[in-house]
Amino acid sequence: MKQSRTFIPTMREIPTDADIISHQLLLRAGYIRQHMSGVYSYLPLAKKVLRKIEAIIRDEMEAIDAVELFMPTLQQSDLWIETGRWDTYGDELFRLQDRHERQMALGPTHEEVITSLVRDEVKSYKKLPLTVYQIQTKFRDEKRPRFGLLRGREFIMKDAYSFHSTEDSLEDKYNEMMLAYSNIFTRLGLNFRAVIADGGTIGGNGTHEFMALSDIGEDTIAYSDSSSYAANIEMAEVNVDYAKSKETLKEIVKVDTPGIRTIDEVASFLKIEPSKVIKTLIFKVDGTLAVILSRGDHDINEIKLKNALQAKDISLASEQEIEEMLSCKAGSIGPVKLPLDLKVYADYAVQSVVNGVCGANEEDRHLMNVNPERDFAIERYFDLRFIQEGDPSPDGNGTIRFAKGIELGHIFKLGTTYSQPMKATYLDDNGKSQPFIMGCYGIGVSRILAAVAEQHNDENGLKWPKQLSPFDVHLVTINMKDEAQKNLSDQLYHLLKSYRYDILHDDRDERAGVKFTDADLIGVPVRLTIGKKAQDGIVEVRFRETGESVEWQKEEVTEKLQAYFG
Repeated sequence: MKQSRTFIPTMREIPTDADIISHQLLLRAGYIRQHMSGVYSYLPLAKKVLRKIEAIIRDEMEAIDAVELFMPTLQQSDLWIETGRWDTYGDELFRLQDRHERQMALGPTHEEVITSLVRDEVKSYKKLPLTVYQIQTKFRDEKRPRFGLLRGREFIMKDAYSFHSTEDSLEDKYNEMMLAYSNIFTRLGLNFRAVIADGGTIGGNGTHEFMALSDIGEDTIAYSDSSSYAANIEMAEVNVDYAKSKETLKEIVKVDTPGIRTIDEVASFLKIEPSKVIKTLIFKVDGTLAVILSRGDHDINEIKLKNALQAKDISLASEQEIEEMLSCKAGSIGPVKLPLDLKVYADYAVQSVVNGVCGANEEDRHLMNVNPERDFAIERYFDLRFIQEGDPSPDGNGTIRFAKGIELGHIFKLGTTYSQPMKATYLDDNGKSQPFIMGCYGIGVSRILAAVAEQHNDENGLKWPKQLSPFDVHLVTINMKDEAQKNLSDQLYHLLKSYRYDILHDDRDERAGVKFTDADLIGVPVRLTIGKKAQDGIVEVRFRETGESVEWQKEEVTEKLQAYFG
């Protein structure tokens, strides 16, 4: 490809609205352009990289007998109403209606569509298992699109769905997908981890996320420093044997705490450790108020709480709701002498508190020497807190450390979450109707473009892995008006094309500095520069990954390139 004939609009300045390296470089190097907030055009360079990403994904999907199809972006509301997600999915769902006032949505995901399709077409267990996938543009009305391609309103995804007659069959496919995803992200040249995750709006039980390690990641990964254990911080189990003091239980004392609200303020005022304070929060759980307790040095994990109580919706109670119930503000509430119909749940660590401190349910007052079970009843204990760095790893090996990650892919065991409400059934070997057992497996294709750019760059630009680079070789001719340079460039261009290398030939009438700057920005693995030594058949070679520069004779270019690319 002649650079003078393609469309690579590079930029010299860093865009003011681009906060992270990948966003800055993909804009500056002419890969993407913003159309509106969270919506981008993929320019020729990006499109070439995306095709290579998709080819690797297709290769690994076909290796595990997944077949490709393509489903509609416009989805009728009736299917979403069947599963209940039309009302529960939230404001991120793009909703619209046609001229006949029929309600529709722009698909953020395709569970309902694929379930209805298989429901109508697959009637017997003999057709199972079945795995299908697609690569398609999705839509999500993000409240705050940011970080370029990492959080957008329009994005490219690979989503796969599997249908089974037994849990064992689903387990086998899930494990196949785990391996296939690991192969995909390894082949893409990414530094990643597979972590235990939450099902979120997709649902189901049993799920893993694949995270690219990055300081700008929006998700925190808790991992063991001595084993392969890794989990999203929202799902990491806490496995701590809490030591309980053997001190004598004391009588409750009520103390004045004027203006004291936070845990740190209480601990400082009373000269105690935050771990001696019982943090009391009131949540609305599926419309009913409940009291949730944790130790003062811990934070309640709302996803764990939601899963523990098997709730569909949880949220903190409002100040008004708390005052109406207890006649005090949130900073003064505690679990002692609460209304009898108010259930109290606690994190396991609360069991270790002896002679602790809590709010007195009176403004500006706290209780000292409070003890669980003696002074207040607890309905049930759960693991409800966020894991912390330094906690023992849940698998019993090593200590927990934290890292940031960019979510690249997510796999789920859906079970019958969608097939049951949608009455998607097949006939088993006894002729009995059974709901399909399902799995769901997604990869953020456009996110991968950004994640690779985030991990492979330097101060001068992008550094694409060989297998993803938009071109194999960037051929730069310093002066196209010089006959010797032009002739050698033309010879190499046609020779390398005959060897099936993908060549970007910078034949523009630009200064050498401009050409070199653009080459570094674009990030092709090998740059061949044709300059003043062209008349001697000498080519300057620069490797983008290492910055190493060498000189080759024109006769040895193909042999050495073959050795480099393997």
